[in-house]
Amino acid sequence: MASEKVETVIAGSYVEMEREGEEIDSKTTKSKLSTFLWHGGSAYDAWFSCASNQVAQVLLTLPYSFSQLGLLSGILFQLFYGLMGSWTAYLISLLYVEHRTRKEREKVDFRNHVIQWFEVLDGLLGKHWRNVGLFFNCTFLLFGSVIQLIACASNIYYINDNLDKRTWTYIFGACCATTVFIPSFHNYRIWSFLGLIMTTYTAWYLTIASLIHGKVEGVKHSGPTTMVLYFTGATNILYTFGGHAVTVEIMHAMWKPQKFKLIYLMATLYVLTLTLPSASAVYWAFGDNLLTHSNALALLPRTGFRDTAVVLMLIHQFITFGFACTPLYFVWEKFIQMHETKSMLKRALARLPVVIPIWFLAIIFPFFGPINSTVGSLLVSFTVYIIPALAHMVTFASASARENAVERPPSLLGGWAGSYAINSFVVVWVLIVGFGFGGWASMLNFIRQVDTFGLFTKCYQCPPHKA
Repeated sequence: MASEKVETVIAGSYVEMEREGEEIDSKTTKSKLSTFLWHGGSAYDAWFSCASNQVAQVLLTLPYSFSQLGLLSGILFQLFYGLMGSWTAYLISLLYVEHRTRKEREKVDFRNHVIQWFEVLDGLLGKHWRNVGLFFNCTFLLFGSVIQLIACASNIYYINDNLDKRTWTYIFGACCATTVFIPSFHNYRIWSFLGLIMTTYTAWYLTIASLIHGKVEGVKHSGPTTMVLYFTGATNILYTFGGHAVTVEIMHAMWKPQKFKLIYLMATLYVLTLTLPSASAVYWAFGDNLLTHSNALALLPRTGFRDTAVVLMLIHQFITFGFACTPLYFVWEKFIQMHETKSMLKRALARLPVVIPIWFLAIIFPFFGPINSTVGSLLVSFTVYIIPALAHMVTFASASARENAVERPPSLLGGWAGSYAINSFVVVWVLIVGFGFGGWASMLNFIRQVDTFGLFTKCYQCPPHKA
């Protein structure tokens, strides 16, 4: 009887979500064309958003990780962290649905409010969990945005080296600031689609161009050579499949969030068809040369195809910057009490202060590959893996919570016992290998980059005569 009541509430909630989506759709879209290009909330939109957001500039650093890890470890870590990331994204989706259903039982209206991860933690577990989640999530998204700016400057330099990378960072910082005008993840339909097309082109360009180029003379494949390099490469892959710091916002943008369950896994499987061939082919062709070239594009000869890849990646990095920044915009809007303001111009102006520290940090730390690993070990490990697994276990620790859960773990994986076993493994593994060894290795590598190149360096890893 209790389960029937829960199912009735769930059904009512999802009908309300769908009606809410239809209401927003009718008010905000003026034509079928604008609806098609601009206002998305389907499962397909969520898939494109997840896949597009999961791999952008990191695609260019995975061959660098393979040079640190070796080919076999590189492939295994991609498969392993891809599955682990899909599991914790699934946990986040369960917790979101649980939180939203409970709130809608209390007649809370979300039509002008975007639910975020820290609010899910607050609603289910209290303010201490909220504060921890808010810190890790915002810090991760902040540096994720920084990485996109660094990547933009690094890529455009391979087309136009008349300006140094620092100057290009100034320019792209101004360009990326225009993302303040994108209201929410409802409005990323065309951008997500284009972003994934661009990354797909770049991945297969890297693969085919490397195979055509062949092995460079005297190429060596020494990796792994040191523990520092090994765990630095592993945490970069941890970062690669930890792109679901925006999972809750993507789910909230869906008309039917209950359809999200397998979307992240499907997105990950597609992403693996891009990352495994490209990283393997580039490492096969250039080997240890990648240890001093964290951006794979630096080693391929300049052609029209390479320039096209650079331009497409620049556009995609702009899109990914928006993905990473939009949740930060929401947090800031809520802090200054502008989140439910209907004027997009006022909200855009209010968002601008968020971009300034991102711009500044990209100029201070322009280390393209090492910063990925550092962010992966210190921030992604908690935001994406440890906190969701712990939150799921604590939320459903009591028998009554498990009995009344809106959605239960699949019996195929052992139900509650199986989910607790998997969650425990995730927490222990990521805490020891990702945060422990990975943090140690990544920080050592990052400090070496600072000692070698200094802060505010004008042109990181540029040829001497260009610096």
